[in-house]
Amino acid sequence: MKPMGLDHYRAKGWLRFPADAGTMAWSEHARVLAQDAVADPAHAAWLDCEGTWFIGVDALPNDPAGQLADGPPLQGPAIDFITRQIGPLGALHRAQLSVIYPGYPRPRQGESTAAFGYRRNRDAAHVDGVKMFGEARRRRVEEPHAWVLGLPLNATSPDAAPLVVWEGSHEIMRAAFAAAFAGVAPEDWHAVDVTDSYSAARREVFETCPRVTVHAQPGEAYLMHRLCLHGVAPWGDDATAPAGEGRMIAYFRPELADWQTRWLTDP
Repeated sequence: MKPMGLDHYRAKGWLRFPADAGTMAWSEHARVLAQDAVADPAHAAWLDCEGTWFIGVDALPNDPAGQLADGPPLQGPAIDFITRQIGPLGALHRAQLSVIYPGYPRPRQGESTAAFGYRRNRDAAHVDGVKMFGEARRRRVEEPHAWVLGLPLNATSPDAAPLVVWEGSHEIMRAAFAAAFAGVAPEDWHAVDVTDSYSAARREVFETCPRVTVHAQPGEAYLMHRLCLHGVAPWGDDATAPAGEGRMIAYFRPELADWQTRWLTDP
């Protein structure tokens, strides 16, 4: 018998997990450390979009198992699903702390008018790991991930800049990247310019895939397929979050080892 949610994850490219005491304990502990990270002057450079987005890469001081100092282990239905259906967690990176504040989106530092328009109108939709390079702002795959796990740290309204996912987009993206890499030796995939294939695939996704917002509360979690096109919705006019905190989510998105043999084929 397939575990609950597996078909949804395979077809839609994402899955939300119900509230769990173990996940809640981790999130409650992480929330305190997240507040410290946001207030740390050493992290001032992570506050962008005119003060409406704290990017927070590697901001939480967890160990390779995801556990924070003096805190509970990283556990719950999402972790169980990953280890049983996708593979071992491996050594996790320090979690990203994504904090969005009222007024998002505003232009990012150095962002062009066109790029900001894409952020505002298309939720800055992207596939993680596809990076820009060179003055011409071309793209190639530089940080291929195994999966993306979101863990909300505070309670917010559903319109407080939630994650946006285009359901089924992972299969369109899978086909586009496979075509871009066709005939190229796997060891050279990292150097392939995927800009044209990637842009065409995004257009197809916008035209054919449902755009859904994914909201969860502390104790819940959501898992997204690494190839899903996703972004962040604008902060709603009536959105609510704890005073001064904004919307706080911790993300794990470990890089995939031996990615040329697994990135396009693994679950």
